[in-house]
Amino acid sequence: MARGYRKDRKRDNKQEFNPDSWTPKTQIGKMVKEQKITSIEEIYALGKPVLEAEIVDFLLPGLESETLEIKNTQRMTDCGRKMQFRAVVLLGDKNGHFGIGVGKSEEVRPAIETASKNARRNIICVPRGNGSWEDNIKAPHSIPIKVTGKNGSVEVVIKPAPRGVGIAANHVLKKVLIYAGVKNAWSFSRGHTRSIYNMAMAAAKALNSLNGMKYHGDWSEMGARGEEIAKMQGAFKGVKSADEKLKEVA
Repeated sequence: MARGYRKDRKRDNKQEFNPDSWTPKTQIGKMVKEQKITSIEEIYALGKPVLEAEIVDFLLPGLESETLEIKNTQRMTDCGRKMQFRAVVLLGDKNGHFGIGVGKSEEVRPAIETASKNARRNIICVPRGNGSWEDNIKAPHSIPIKVTGKNGSVEVVIKPAPRGVGIAANHVLKKVLIYAGVKNAWSFSRGHTRSIYNMAMAAAKALNSLNGMKYHGDWSEMGARGEEIAKMQGAFKGVKSADEKLKEVA
């Protein structure tokens, strides 16, 4: 019997992370463990992907995870039909960082673990803001502009809202916004909105589009540190900084 979406399952999908036993395999992972990189925003500012799930566990230790869907899939092979379970996991710190991952396996538990690892690799930073020009409080609680995301037949529109409105959305979109740290927002969706995976991915694409917009000024929640990021970019490209060149001349 197929397992569809019945109810959101809250589970502790990750084991206890021990930084001392972690051996990084990538250059970014080594810099994170040496504490040369102290935030996820700095990694994305360098233009580098997160290839190790342990990087996110090291930089964001307070992540909460939830299994949105467990569903079986079938495909035809030479030996007959092969059945697998597909799990969709949502995680976030409810403070501007969230991720969605999908995993497949012949058993449920390995599928959830794979989805949890993929969600950590797909972590998204959400630049938040105030939903009204009358709001003078600097604490961000909504998104700065209207965004749109589409996945499959599902299209999602998220609009900023003032304080006190809450999240006007269906249960899947509402959970994605909560884990992303958005407390007030209006939304609109169309298409086959009963598809949990398409709805969650459309919301993720909409929020991720905030990272591609051009803006002037400095957002405190972005976490970029300017000069240090420029130095790390030069280290990746093999270009020495001006200070290092002066030391060589001296």
